[in-house]
Amino acid sequence: MDFLSILGLSIAIGSIVVGQFLEGGNLGSILQPTAFLIVIGGTLGAAMLQYPLPVFLRCIRMLPWVLRPPAIDPGETVRGIVQYSDVARRNGLLALESMIDGIDDPFLRRGLQLLVDGADPAKIRNTMEHEIQAVEHHDLQAAKVLESAGGYAPTVGILGAVLGLIHVMENLADPSKLGAGIAVAFVATIYGVGSANLFFLPVANKMKSIVHERAKLQELIVDGLVGIAEGENPRMIEGRLQGYFAR
Repeated sequence: MDFLSILGLSIAIGSIVVGQFLEGGNLGSILQPTAFLIVIGGTLGAAMLQYPLPVFLRCIRMLPWVLRPPAIDPGETVRGIVQYSDVARRNGLLALESMIDGIDDPFLRRGLQLLVDGADPAKIRNTMEHEIQAVEHHDLQAAKVLESAGGYAPTVGILGAVLGLIHVMENLADPSKLGAGIAVAFVATIYGVGSANLFFLPVANKMKSIVHERAKLQELIVDGLVGIAEGENPRMIEGRLQGYFAR
């Protein structure tokens, strides 16, 4: 669980709500279902129009990463690769075959299978790097769905404000209906700017950060497996791999 994401979202929303109370307002004045429907519905519709269905669905599947990101533990990965290197150095590459089924990471499992199958180092690197680039491209495209939504939301918020003002102008003769129209106008703008800067853009950037970190971990794996294929000393492999995530 990513508690920093939970804390950040709580602080962002909480600050707005508390500020509203401090200004003498109440929560009900910023809870406008009509404005919410206009802004969020219009924004999602525009994002769906921009991207094909597989990309949009991939974005939905990646959303939980913000609160529960995929495990990225370079230290454990380096220790595992050094262990594989020790086994291969003592007993040969075929000795790694019995260890493949116990590996949870499908990327590492496929790489070890290439190693056991006797693929040469260049073949291992080319095959696995192609997979890294393809997956990273698709994941970044999915993150851009939310990034695009962050660009549309403020504009759709302005559209909601204009609709609210049109409603006001149509009911100038009935003062009892003016308040609701003005409320929708201003709250739609809040929803547009707020959703873009407190949700869509931060979440998109968080997803892109996770994608880059995972790709870097996979590059570490490729480097380690190629080192094993080339017969490098396990200690040399360990020293080189530790530099990938050096702080």
